[in-house]
Amino acid sequence: MTISECEKKLEGKFKELEDISFYNQKKVLRAFQEHRISAQHFAGTTGYGYDDIGRDTLRKVYSSVFGTEDAIVSPLITCGSHAISTVLFGLLRPGDTLLSISGSLYDTLQDTLYGKGNGSLEDLGIKYEQIEMIEDEFDIPKIVARIKEVRPKVIFVQRSRGYSSRKALSCEKMREVFSAIRKEYKEGFIAVDNCYGEFVEKYEPTEVGADVIVGSLIKNPGGGLAPTGGYIAGSQKAIDLISKRYTSPSLGLEVGSFEMGYRLFYQGLFLAPHVVKEALKGAYLIGKIMEDKGYKVIPASDESSYDIIKSVVFNTEDELVKFVQNIQKFSPVDSFVLPMPWDMPGYEDKVIMAAGTFVGGASIELSCDSPIKKPYIAYFQGGLTYEHIKIVAEELIKLY
Repeated sequence: MTISECEKKLEGKFKELEDISFYNQKKVLRAFQEHRISAQHFAGTTGYGYDDIGRDTLRKVYSSVFGTEDAIVSPLITCGSHAISTVLFGLLRPGDTLLSISGSLYDTLQDTLYGKGNGSLEDLGIKYEQIEMIEDEFDIPKIVARIKEVRPKVIFVQRSRGYSSRKALSCEKMREVFSAIRKEYKEGFIAVDNCYGEFVEKYEPTEVGADVIVGSLIKNPGGGLAPTGGYIAGSQKAIDLISKRYTSPSLGLEVGSFEMGYRLFYQGLFLAPHVVKEALKGAYLIGKIMEDKGYKVIPASDESSYDIIKSVVFNTEDELVKFVQNIQKFSPVDSFVLPMPWDMPGYEDKVIMAAGTFVGGASIELSCDSPIKKPYIAYFQGGLTYEHIKIVAEELIKLY
């Protein structure tokens, strides 16, 4: 099947993505207009960063975009895992329970949960439980029953799949489970790891019942321009508690400077709905090609995507490694590098990663990674332009 034939079959999906992108672009533009963004907000500060208007207004813009009361948006948050850990340590106290209702948390959070002598949640006397999903669906009866019993302080959802074979979660599925929870249990915080999911739909988890969402700025909301950072958006009560862990109880959000300035963070957010749409179109195209070559892809090409990731399931380790290496060959940066499996910090298994990106490790840019374990699943994501991904697609047709 040719690229043109694949695109023809995907016309309906591409139209849906255009509609979502247009809706989200208007949402972002309104937030910029509402907060009267001007060049003064791009300037950097040094030292304590008191009265840093760029930092403080960026928080307000994110709150407006995500429909929340407040937010923390900062280059001082190093990654998504850092942001999530900050949320958990901010909201939980000794004796509290953290309940994940979407199965296991991401690999890089395991030491946050269970580490020995490292200040983990377990070290602090915080209990952790998880409820597995059933065929990509929340087990709502079990979730509600267990919540009544343990009365968790934080109910946690991981929207994307991590290194699993399940599909990402839609806001509609989250709305259903959050509504069921709140009918029986008004307390605690519902927190969502929103990494890879921003601007994929017209709504965000905080608009369907979540108290807090968390993500990385070198993924979707950074639009390929943000050089680092993370965000936490949510209710005022939640952000007040989290801010005291983010800095210290006496400082909260009053401090934090960034001498480079904030233009790339604002500009990246403005571009994010378009960039996410480009990445999604590319993911559908790659998925369709690999599907037609006989490989299983998740989600399938006729299904909706609720994150920017397309999983491709291979039969052997060698097939997996070669696919990731071929993605690296068509990167704008380090195209000559040959990725190999290695012991990446925070992961139990060796990981292979293609990431020839302008911003180190930015998975909104063209990238692909996988743990070296069965089932052999490559997680393809990102791409700043559809045209770039289309070039990769042309080569994959030849290779497979």
